[in-house]
Amino acid sequence: MTKNLNKKFLFFLLIFISVILIFAYVIEYQLGYKPCKLCIYERIPYFASIPLLIKILFSKKGEKFILIILSLIFFISTVLAFYHFGIEQGFFEESLTCTSGSLQNALSKEQILEQLNQNTISCKDVSFEIFGISLATINTIFSFLLSVIFIKLVFNYGKN
Repeated sequence: MTKNLNKKFLFFLLIFISVILIFAYVIEYQLGYKPCKLCIYERIPYFASIPLLIKILFSKKGEKFILIILSLIFFISTVLAFYHFGIEQGFFEESLTCTSGSLQNALSKEQILEQLNQNTISCKDVSFEIFGISLATINTIFSFLLSVIFIKLVFNYGKN
C-alpha cells in the first residue's frame, strides 16, 4: 500500500467515523430515541479519533504513534461496546452507571426524586435496532473492525 493510498484510505475512515457519529445523533434527535449512558460513552472514541485522523492527513509527524493510539482507542471502544452488548444479552449485570447515575451526590430526598424522574434509560433495554441488530452490537463490530484496521496499518507502516 503506497503512502498516497494510505491517505485516501485514512480519509475514507475519517468519513466513515464521522457518518457513524452523524447517524447516532440523527437517531437521537431526529428519530427521538434517547440513548443510555453507555451509548453516550461509546461515542467518545469516535470523537477522539477524528482530530487524530485529521492530524495524520495533514502532517507526517508521528504518524505511526498516532496509528498506535487509534488502535488502542478502538480496542477500548470494542471492550466498552462488548460490555454494553453483554448487558443487553444478560451476560453482565448492569452497573450503577447504567441505571441511576451518581446517587452519591444526591443527598436530599428531593435530589433523589429528581434523578428518578429524569427517566434514565437502562443499558439493557434495546430501544433502536437496524435489521434486528442493536446499536451496541453494531458498534462492537465496527469498533473491532476499526481496531483491526488500525493495528494492520501500524504493522504495515513504512512498507511499500
